[in-house]
Amino acid sequence: MTPPTTTQTPPDAPETAPARTRALHARAPWHAAVTLVVLVCTALLARRHWPVIEAGAARLAGADPGWLLLGATAAASTWACSAVAQQGAVAEALPGGRLVAAQFAASAANHVLPAGVGAGAVNLRFLTRCGLSVPRSATALAVKATVGGVTRGALIAVLALAGPGLLRIPRVSVAVVVAALLATAALPLLWLSGSLRRAVRAVSADVRALHRLPGRAAALWGGSLAFSSLHALVVVAVTRSLGLPLPPERVALAYLAASSAAVLLPTPGGIGSLDAALALALKLAGVPGSAAASVVLGYRLLTVWLPLVPGLVVLGVLMRRKAL
Repeated sequence: MTPPTTTQTPPDAPETAPARTRALHARAPWHAAVTLVVLVCTALLARRHWPVIEAGAARLAGADPGWLLLGATAAASTWACSAVAQQGAVAEALPGGRLVAAQFAASAANHVLPAGVGAGAVNLRFLTRCGLSVPRSATALAVKATVGGVTRGALIAVLALAGPGLLRIPRVSVAVVVAALLATAALPLLWLSGSLRRAVRAVSADVRALHRLPGRAAALWGGSLAFSSLHALVVVAVTRSLGLPLPPERVALAYLAASSAAVLLPTPGGIGSLDAALALALKLAGVPGSAAASVVLGYRLLTVWLPLVPGLVVLGVLMRRKAL
């Protein structure tokens, strides 16, 4: 009996790469407009609260280097976890070294382009270079993203149930509640879209096929779970380096909730959206304003600014060697 694979194209999958390219180009102006609005709002907020940010930077300068080293190690390990999850999203064996390098390069590209477009483009190109068709590569990325969201939600649920009172929901206005209800009511209308139904069916078919391969399923779920956990560990390490007396599970829950909320705003690498959400979540967890700014700056230093230039160099090398 032949083992199931994900190389077979479902009948409802997109037929050609040009059609997908045209769809991406049609969405690009909207992504760019939303990104610009979010970044402008972030700049205005940063200007308004600049004294707090400046105090946070000064506090970070005196942080414990041992804890920062632990955070840097956890941040570097996320690329390996991302590679494991990506391997788990396809049945075919991918070249391990190039796969890890592609995740490192994708992380850098993701902080240059909005809404995960950079990481998606790098990984899509990598998978097609490995012999997968464009529709199957896109579906593999969707499977990985879906499982990543599910594991992050599961971590939030486990932490919230294990520590009652850790999750503090801020007060929201009536307008926000009404907007959320309207968005929920619109979901059935979106489901009527044929392209959305086809995409969901394609992802579901791949998930079922992958779960017939225990090794791939373990890599997909394990890598996704470790990826979110290690990012939370980076934030915990930064808070410890600053001497903040907060329970690690509360800090982890604050990060996971903030990162889930930041996904809704398509900024490059979550810059601006994740920063604001994480600062708010930390303040709700009991961190003072300047200390919360220090944590956000430390997290960004370890996950974005230090690896950005090396990641872009790796991206250039992979392109030069035609691995992308």
